[in-house]
Amino acid sequence: MGKSIDKTFLWIVVFLLMMGIFIFSSASLGLIARDGIKFSGIATNQILFGILFGVIAMAITSKINYKFWKRYSFYIFFASIIITLLVFVPGIGYEHGGAIRWIKLGPLSFQPAELLKLGFVIYLSAWLSAAKDKVSQFRYGPLPFLIMLGLAGLILINQPDTGTFAVIMASGLAILIASGAKWKHIFGIIGIAIVGLILLAIFKPYVKDRLMTFLDPTNDPQGSSYQIRQSLIAIGSGETFGRGFGQSIQKFKYLPEPVGDSIFAVAAEEFGFAGSMVIIAAFLAFAIRGLKISANAPDGFGGLITVGIVILVVSQSFTNIASMLGVFPLTGLPLLFISQGGTAMLVTLAEIGIILNISRYTR
Repeated sequence: MGKSIDKTFLWIVVFLLMMGIFIFSSASLGLIARDGIKFSGIATNQILFGILFGVIAMAITSKINYKFWKRYSFYIFFASIIITLLVFVPGIGYEHGGAIRWIKLGPLSFQPAELLKLGFVIYLSAWLSAAKDKVSQFRYGPLPFLIMLGLAGLILINQPDTGTFAVIMASGLAILIASGAKWKHIFGIIGIAIVGLILLAIFKPYVKDRLMTFLDPTNDPQGSSYQIRQSLIAIGSGETFGRGFGQSIQKFKYLPEPVGDSIFAVAAEEFGFAGSMVIIAAFLAFAIRGLKISANAPDGFGGLITVGIVILVVSQSFTNIASMLGVFPLTGLPLLFISQGGTAMLVTLAEIGIILNISRYTR
């Protein structure tokens, strides 16, 4: 075993977790008062399944030599695809809000797309690190990336879960850039993505609705624009220092998902601009320290998988914040470490463990 883990990175994660529990506890009051949901039920999924099991998973993955993931990368990616496909099997897949994204086993449910994100990052990092100097050639770098992305996209768009697909693409592009791919290939992929988005807007009405809402938030104020309008009211009401812990008004009647993708709006209303900046600064610190670990990783695979995981976390979190501020279309993605989502919390903490293990061997 090498040196000890990167304690600075670990403390940033601990701060994000503590902040998340604090904000989540307040946001939960909205569901308890509005829908009569017991706090014990919410806390069990978030604190027990998400945080407790997640910390255990992080402790385990931090002890596993990171090269293990490269050795079995294909099987991990293949297994993540099969598990994610199970959502389409009657009796196993669970539908909520018009989307089939969950697998339900008795009283427990989890979102297998979280495993697909990790499987994709592991396999792409393994492939590109093995290709080395050949990554600049289309057949060894961009082409395998597009094939892997296409497989993931085919599953996610049919759930539908375009938000997770966008995060996977952002992470994949970051890995591709870090591996040394040519910029003409990167811009070509971005061009393909733009064309794909246009086609999705044409053939998937919900994508078109979200884009139209983004372009004109005043359109359909009681329908597609309702969430963003209520979010902006909450954020604006927080002013500089907020109403105070537990004092959000919007979470009780107006925000549709106060513990889900709207939780940043609750935090901004209660802690104001100052509190919002603390949240953003924490994620920036996570990104900077994580990328420093990547830059000092002992080999290509360690560096690429660290980049991939860091961008997975940061791109999803900033996408959530941006969508609540109205500067990005709504995606339904949770704010990692803070929003409700036991599966997301558990898998994210397991991913953090992988980075911590890599930090033991940094130069």
